[in-house]
Amino acid sequence: MNLYLDTSALIKRYVRETGSQEVTALLQQSEIIGTAMVTYVETTATFAKIVRMGLQNQVVVHDKLRIFHRDWRHITQVPVTERLIVLAGDLAWKYQLRGYDAVHLAAAIIWQELLSAPILFATFDKRLWQAARDARLTPFPDNLSSFLAR
Repeated sequence: MNLYLDTSALIKRYVRETGSQEVTALLQQSEIIGTAMVTYVETTATFAKIVRMGLQNQVVVHDKLRIFHRDWRHITQVPVTERLIVLAGDLAWKYQLRGYDAVHLAAAIIWQELLSAPILFATFDKRLWQAARDARLTPFPDNLSSFLAR
């Protein structure tokens, strides 16, 4: 299975929260794991936010950040190209997405085209999940509302 993770899904690998077990299982089952290059910035910013909000101490989060940096070398990184940005702009308008969410959707669409094989698009963002489904990607989880209700 080819797996695309947006930041809301990838962060569950490092921060224990609803959906973490499911993401861990997906990662173990996947042949290729990919994400947009902007995920690096978003994930690092999420770690900084966790510290800033006092949700975890800096030492613990820094250890998780170090693991993320190690893992990053093994993730296929979809480059942000002009084609991707133009497509993301179109998708942002069409599906009323935030900027980086549109970048994730565009990256997944382009990556699926490059692989010439279906991908599973993991996100825990309701609007992005729906847009992925509407764009004919296979979104994960199958029933997002069951995760959002927890």
